[in-house]
Amino acid sequence: MLPKPSPSIAPNSEEFETAPLVAPQGFREYDARWLFPDEINLRGIQALGMGLGTLLHDLKVDPRISVGHDYRSYSGSIQQALMNGLMAAGAEVFDIGLALSPTAYFSQFALDVPAVAMVTASHNENGWTGVKMGAARPLTFGPDEMSALREIVLNGTYQARPGGSYTYVSDMRERYIADLVDRPKIKRKLKVVAACGNGTAGIFAPAVLEGIGVEVIPLDCELDHTFPRYNPNPEDMEMLHAMRDKVLETGADVGLAFDGDGDRCGVVDNEGEEIFADKVGVMLARDLSATQPNAQFVVDVKSTGLFLTDPVLIENGAKTDYWKTGHSYIKRRAHELDALVGFEKSGHYFFNPPIGRGYDDGLVSAIAICDMLDRAPDQSMADLKRALPKTWGSPTMSPHCPDDKKYAVVDRIIARIQAMADNGDQLIGQPIRSVVTVNGVRVTVEDGTWGLIRASSNKPGLVVVVESPATEANKKAMFDALDAMLAEEPDVGEYDQKI
Repeated sequence: MLPKPSPSIAPNSEEFETAPLVAPQGFREYDARWLFPDEINLRGIQALGMGLGTLLHDLKVDPRISVGHDYRSYSGSIQQALMNGLMAAGAEVFDIGLALSPTAYFSQFALDVPAVAMVTASHNENGWTGVKMGAARPLTFGPDEMSALREIVLNGTYQARPGGSYTYVSDMRERYIADLVDRPKIKRKLKVVAACGNGTAGIFAPAVLEGIGVEVIPLDCELDHTFPRYNPNPEDMEMLHAMRDKVLETGADVGLAFDGDGDRCGVVDNEGEEIFADKVGVMLARDLSATQPNAQFVVDVKSTGLFLTDPVLIENGAKTDYWKTGHSYIKRRAHELDALVGFEKSGHYFFNPPIGRGYDDGLVSAIAICDMLDRAPDQSMADLKRALPKTWGSPTMSPHCPDDKKYAVVDRIIARIQAMADNGDQLIGQPIRSVVTVNGVRVTVEDGTWGLIRASSNKPGLVVVVESPATEANKKAMFDALDAMLAEEPDVGEYDQKI
């Protein structure tokens, strides 16, 4: 039996090679992420696998699990250690190898297994690793399951059981692609830039898009785990600008960018302008609600207010529920409400039947965008964007804040803004209309300008987003007001980007 993990072990030592290292802060609200090997070593990953196998038994879930990994130099070895731990805990492991996160979720259906573990750090920089897990398809773990897993692993109460087994599945990539392209071809002649940032999506996205009948211009689709040009993150302006340049160079109809594990899709229109994922969500919601009356949508608190105020959505009878940011939260909420789609500003989209199976898949999102263009043969992507009511919004900004400090910082900001609202104080020279605290704090003033501060769920940092339906100046004023509050917090550091 593995010993109880230690929260810190000196590198380059006998103990580092023989004992499990698991830093407690790696257990997040809905997945797990660590710096490897500083915060977790291979023995620690093995302990995580034993903990996950033990949790499956505790949950009375048939311990049959599909396991995949993304394309990083160390992900294969981490997957092996994770599978070793799972098998030691009595799990029947199906190794699907190199995969996207949605490929792993698809494999739960294709192999008829209840559980999944995907080794990925998603869009995080090299040096990070992590695991996305689930035991009730199409859902992934939320806070309750992650808390239970954390306690099992950190306390070393995992249990060795007989019955563990291993099966290698050699063709899951082909089965996944075949499933996505088994549909009518796009009728409109579309030219699409597929940007993959040298991440895992490079061996999936071009084949899928070509399979639905569009012309593909690949951009950085060669696998290279050093990510030589930029991190595969469709919220990163560097990736979006590279895609913009390729769209303008080639005269493409749209540019689609995929993150490191392929569950998100970013968009640049035919004029080279990036469209933030929440605005793309409004465009898709317009398209889908036109044929499905009274469609229900779920969006996260970082998303544009247009989901509630857009006249087309109102006319179509669409209903929208704002919920907590995080792929597990929006996925679960969309499932609970039987929503047609759940949209997250980060680019996670959750299409339920008849479009998808309920999990986030950047390629299903890309297909939906192509279908939207196919149904509007006389309009470009830029035309569809311009048809939306004008708003001025920011990218998702993330000032650094330590994991053990960020929630306390957000609690203080919530209390401060709530007190302002209760006292009738103004913000950016306007009365405060509403304060929503379902996930951090989203404050809206009289003209609809709003700002959000919340703790990041997967990195040591905060999340800041602002938007105004009135003027760009009011967007900037809201950011300046929130930034001034954060500047008074000594634990808040530099931003990754600023407006």
